[in-house]
Parts: sequence; C-alpha cells; structure tokens
Amino acid sequence: MQLELDKRVVVVTGASKGIGFACAKAFAREGATVVGVSRSAEALERARERLAAEGLAMAVVAADLRDADAALAAVGEIEATIGPIEVLVNSAGAARRYGPDELDAAAFRQAMDAKYFTTVHMMEPVAKRMAARGRGAIVNIVGQGGRQASTMHIAGGSANAALMLATVGMAQAWAAKGVRVNAINPGLTRTSRVEEGLEAESRATGASRDALLAKSIAKIPLGRMAEPEEIADVALFLASPRASYVSGAIVPMDGCAASVI
Repeated sequence: MQLELDKRVVVVTGASKGIGFACAKAFAREGATVVGVSRSAEALERARERLAAEGLAMAVVAADLRDADAALAAVGEIEATIGPIEVLVNSAGAARRYGPDELDAAAFRQAMDAKYFTTVHMMEPVAKRMAARGRGAIVNIVGQGGRQASTMHIAGGSANAALMLATVGMAQAWAAKGVRVNAINPGLTRTSRVEEGLEAESRATGASRDALLAKSIAKIPLGRMAEPEEIADVALFLASPRASYVSGAIVPMDGCAASVI
C-alpha cells in the first residue's frame, strides 16, 4: 500500500525514545521529512544518530512541551525553517504511576502537565495552522488507562481520559477545514515506561517485578505485550491519505485485554 507520505513534513513529539522514536523511524522510512521534538537535546541527538546509522534522517528541536510558549516557539521554528507541518504525532510525556497511598494533588498535576498539556500545547496551534491550509492529520498516542481504571494509574488515566475527549472534540471542530484528529490507546508496550510502572506497583504491593509482569501479560489474550513498532505502524496509516475518512477515532492497541466497547 502506498501511504503517500513522501516528503511530507511530519513532527513527532517524544521522538527520543519508545513509541515516539519508533514513529519517527517509521515515517522516515516512508520518505517523510521528520522532525523530532523532545525536552532533552542530548537524547534527541542520540536518537538522530541512531536513525542516521540506518540511513534515515530526522531534524531535531528541543522543547519542554509542558510550557505552552515553548511549544508555540517550536511550532514556529519548524514551520519557518523546514516547512508547514502536515502531520503531527503526539507521543511526548508520561504520567508517573502512583499507588493509592502516594496520590495527592501534586500527582494529579504532574499527570496533566506531563501527558495532557504536552499534547494540547502542540495540538492546538498546529491544528489551527493546518485548518488555515485546508489539510492535515494529527495522531495522539494516549493510553488504554483512560478507558479502564487502574488503582496504580488513577492520575495518569484521568489525563488520558481528558485527552481522548480533547482528541474527538478537536476532530469535530476542524473536520470541515480538512484536519483529521485520531488517537491510539496502547496497552502494555515494551518501553521504559513499563519498568517505571512495575516499580511503582512493586512499592505498593510488595510483589516482585517479574511476578507483576507475568500477571499483566497473563491478562492479555494475545499473550504478549506490544512492540513500539506495532504502534507506529497504526500511526502511519492514520496519518496517511489512506485513512482520509477516519477522524475522531480512538484505536485500542492492548492485545484485546480491555473489556470495553
């Protein structure tokens, strides 16, 4: 299938690692002009070098997307120096996991700043620019924790739930202007965030990391966690003209684990 992404300017936030890096790599392989955004300039440079070793290119812009002004400046820099943003993949930020006894107002604030606002601060100005040009696609990497509550992910799940509503709302708001907005909800995925979650749950329950991981995988009907590249493949499709009639969709990718419709 030809995805028609060649030479399109694609911005991937959180591109230095995990799902974001996998997305940057996937779009670069499709011939897109990829720009990676992350807080750490050093981490971005390491990611850029990893891609370059495979013959793939990625421009980089360091910005703390928790800050609306920093996000707006990054968008302006990219459009001024590289070109109009045609695809935005939001994969930046991760809410920490807290046991119930660790939850407080600061935990909820951290979750919203880390996950919700890092996405909204990019999505809002980019969607308006796309709308003015009459086309564009946004894919938000959210998380299945926004659909199914977990005692270890109450703050982060709340941020994810809010982000799902923002995704669908923005899709409706800008559909007539040619802008599509969709989201992917990964479940357990092989990234560093899995280890962070296991550590938090181990503190709360006293169970070992290995036992907790085995228990989590046992709940997945497909029998394994997802690979970041699998999430990236779906992001490719949703961002491409091949998905031209898909907008406002929330795509679960949890191996059929969540019993929700």
